[in-house]
Order: sequence, then structure tokens, then C-alpha cells
Amino acid sequence: MQTFLNTLYVSSEPAYLRLDHDTVILEKKDMPDKTLPLLAFAGMVLFGDVMISPALIRRCADDGRNITFLDRNGRFRARVEGAVSGNVLLRQAQYAVVENPEKSRELARKFVIGKVQNQRKNFQRQLHENADAQKEKTLRQVIDYFEETLRKLPLAEDLDIIRGLEGDAAHKYFSNFHLLVSAEEEVFYIRERNRRPPLDPANALLSFLYTLLTHDCRSALETVGLDPQAGFLHTLRPGRPALALDLMEEFRPMLGDRMALTLLNRKQLTAGDFTSRPGGAVVFKDEARKKVIGAYVERKREEIQHPAFQQKTPIGLLPHIQAKILARVIRGELQEYSAYIFK
Repeated sequence: MQTFLNTLYVSSEPAYLRLDHDTVILEKKDMPDKTLPLLAFAGMVLFGDVMISPALIRRCADDGRNITFLDRNGRFRARVEGAVSGNVLLRQAQYAVVENPEKSRELARKFVIGKVQNQRKNFQRQLHENADAQKEKTLRQVIDYFEETLRKLPLAEDLDIIRGLEGDAAHKYFSNFHLLVSAEEEVFYIRERNRRPPLDPANALLSFLYTLLTHDCRSALETVGLDPQAGFLHTLRPGRPALALDLMEEFRPMLGDRMALTLLNRKQLTAGDFTSRPGGAVVFKDEARKKVIGAYVERKREEIQHPAFQQKTPIGLLPHIQAKILARVIRGELQEYSAYIFK
């Protein structure tokens, strides 16, 4: 039996959250109060002008529930968490791996291999659904590029080379991402990844989904006792959740990119769901943001057959499972890390 604790996303603004025993009361002007069971949530993500009572903040901190504050477009603002519950010996081992060039390089390699394999699968999936000869030729060329990258990665003897291969693969991926979009192709055409701010609707959608995924990966790492800032692939910077960014690499193509493609190709999002701001930034409209959050939550509830455990597993638990596997590798209980490869 598995328990899947979800994340509470609150995007209605302005709104106020307060604690009433073991329930959360959501108050919004001119609307009936909503009552939510606190024990059903492992954490909260609050968008824009959502206020929260001191009593609820204290309770979440005491229970180990993280509260993440994002602006209305999904950009990270702050995070509240209680006392660190991580095993000091595990974190000590983690820092030792960070300082060990060989071990750190091998983990970075695994994260990149997982990412490129899942990127390749997105193009392979499109290849099976495509009927245009010229487009099929280009798709095969992109797939061949990823396969060549996967042959090079095990031979890379330097972390900078691994990072370079990852960067080149990412450029190849996004410069051909438009081949995966079939609805409103001119509106959602993307030639390169841009952010801070995103300059087109497709990049705005990807950035938003990546923000949600980063939150989930960070929470998963903290749950097993790892330090989300001490990573192996991404360079260490103050305040940067480098290990969360490492872990999310294998999930980007599925929980980020494919999720975005589903919303666009099924016309669940259209050009009218986005708006431009002075300076060129493209952002969601309020209702569109709610649609994306709803679709993301529903996707996390879907179950897949996990190859390592041979049992049905909610997709939302995959970052937690991979975090546990990573912790066992760092402790020396497993010889090597294996990224999750989606079907």
C-alpha cells in the first residue's frame, strides 16, 4: 500500500489561508470558504497575493511541510521550512561525494544520460505519429544526434565535457522542439530556450512547469535527508538548489516538455491564454495558470509500472523514489545510480 501525499497549489488571489485544528481554511472575498484536510498535503505552493496565517506557518514547520512562495507567473520568491530533519551522516557522505571529482562526475553523467534518453523518446514518439516525409527525415536526424551523444557520454573523462555534451544536446532539442508542436504552430514556435523572462508562449509554459518540477524534486531530496543545494552536475552557487536541478533533469522531458506538448497539441491552451508585457516578457493569464496546475496535478496522480519495484506507482512519487535511490548510492549501499527512463 502506498501513500501519495499531494502538494497544495493555491493560485486564487487575493486569498487567505488559515489553520483550524487539522484543516486549512481558504478564504476569498465574495466566495464561500473552502475547507481542506491539512494531513492530505506534504507541502504548499502559493502563487501571487496569497496570504497565510502565522499559526498555519508554524504548524507546517512543525510537521515538516514546506511552503513555497512564487509570484503569479511561477517565479520563485521564498521558501519556508522547519528544522532540517536530514541524517547528518548522509549529508556528510553527500558533501564527501561533492568533493570527490570521480564520484561526482559519475553521478553527473547518470543524470545527463537519463535526460538525453528521455529527450530522444519524445522525438521517437513524434516519429511514430508523423506522416510527413520531410519532417520524418529531420526527426530521424535529431534522434541520431541524441544516440551519438549517448555513445559519447560514457567515454567523457571530464565533468566539463559532460556538461558540454548536455548543453549541446539541449540546444539540439530546443532548436527542433517546434517539430513536436502540431497546434497553432506559428504561435507556439520555439527555436531556442529563453527565460528570465520567457519571450514566447511556449517558453513561458516550459518555465512554469519547470518551476513546479523543481519544487517537487527539492521536496523529495529533503524528505530523504539530502541537501538540495549540494549537487554534482550543476555548479554550486549560494541559494541555488543544485541537486534538485540535477535530479529534475531526467524528469524534464516527461513532466515538463511532454506535459507542455499535451496541453498545446490538445488545444487545452491557446494563444489567448497568454499575454505580453512591456519589454517582451510573455506571461500566463490567471485562468490559464489554473489549467496548467490542474493538469500537472492530474498527471502526477497517474500510475505507471515501476521497473525496479514491479508495482504500480503514482508518477508524482517518482522524484521521491529516485531521491531514495540516490541516497543509497551516496551511502555506498548501491554501486551506481540509474535514472528513470520513461516509456
